Amino acid sequence: MITKKEFQRRRRQLMRMVGKGGIALIPSAPELKRNRDVDYPFRQDSDFYYLTGFNEPEALAVLIPGREQGEYLLFCREFDPQKALWTGRHAGLDGARDDFGADDAFPMEDLDEILPGLLENRERVYYPMDRGGDLHGRLLDWVHQLRDKARSGVTAPSEFVSVEHLLHDMRLFKSPAELAVMRKAAQVSAAAHVRAMKACRPGLFEYQIEAELLHEFTLNGMRSPAYPSIVAGGVNACVLHYTDNDAKLQDGDLLLIDAGAEHANYAADITRTFPVNGRFSEPQRALYELVLEAQEAAIAQIKPGAHWNEPHDAAVRTLTRGLVKLGLLKGKVDKLIKDETYKQFYMHRTGHWLGMDVHDVGDYKVGGEWRMLEPGMVLTVEPGLYVAPDCKKVDKCWRGIGIRIEDDVLVTKAGCEILTGGAPKTVAEIERVMQA
Repeated sequence: MITKKEFQRRRRQLMRMVGKGGIALIPSAPELKRNRDVDYPFRQDSDFYYLTGFNEPEALAVLIPGREQGEYLLFCREFDPQKALWTGRHAGLDGARDDFGADDAFPMEDLDEILPGLLENRERVYYPMDRGGDLHGRLLDWVHQLRDKARSGVTAPSEFVSVEHLLHDMRLFKSPAELAVMRKAAQVSAAAHVRAMKACRPGLFEYQIEAELLHEFTLNGMRSPAYPSIVAGGVNACVLHYTDNDAKLQDGDLLLIDAGAEHANYAADITRTFPVNGRFSEPQRALYELVLEAQEAAIAQIKPGAHWNEPHDAAVRTLTRGLVKLGLLKGKVDKLIKDETYKQFYMHRTGHWLGMDVHDVGDYKVGGEWRMLEPGMVLTVEPGLYVAPDCKKVDKCWRGIGIRIEDDVLVTKAGCEILTGGAPKTVAEIERVMQA
């Protein structure tokens, strides 16, 4: 797990970038109502948690580089014995200081009274401009209050900066402690996919396979998936973000599962595709092995110094060449790639950053150029092929087949490490697991 020392190190790193003339405000996630008296399960804002480890709503972290009375302040809920009786333990002001490392803590109710004074004579305010809730409006009010005191020598911040640019670049590089958490999430998620393969058979419903996934997650203390699980049988696999998960599994169809657990606020993200009855048909095998070849080609490009787009380019070339060989595309490979003709069967990118969010933060381009891969980055590699059931351009045997294979990959000093290797993905491995 992430230690108090690491959270402290992250705050200090951000404050060094903010500088002594700045102040950073990072709000927690709000509680969200599901219906009437029922809330959605609370999930903390990733940026806020990354800096604080504090897992409660109604909180605001304030970082003030160089402030002699304390650089890290936490506004949060005061301890309420009645609330503790009904909904459980919460930190309160003492816990914010003693357990979460705040130099000082104040009630959220005192925010309007205290925050303007903390903004005095600061040049810049760093905060999440696009997701700060009511913080933006309140911040403008506090600044106006300070400007009204200009004749008494008080200056107000004159520059407002998005904190994400700094914070998200920090989050892109995973520490050893973060990688330990992600490896655990990957291990449990891989075991869940194996469990789904073993449980699968014709006549079950997609939601019954989803239940197997959730069972394995929960059995290992991971009570939430990192994202809504995709359990897509047959033609449903051609819908990229299918989540109805309510259809009956048919003999002779493939089942595509895109599912991963969340562990201590870090995500795993795995996709496997396998035959409902445990045996690939010849057309299914041909397309599947092409997608697997494309994934292997993409993973081979992941190493320090490679650019973000190189795995995608390798996957696209492999898929396009294979589609021509199988007769689904006609023409020269280079021209088909240039004209993006392959997109009728492969319409998404080959991966994304992974971390506290399943589609994690971090720029893909820097200065207009694809970002260079560096040790500590984690990305997914997920090529696929999707032949629409009504695609008249191809032989009937290919129609309605949807395949995706996805793994989580860490960039290392020597190359890369596949974190999700515990989930079988060759034809022989899958058929052996399903028939065991």
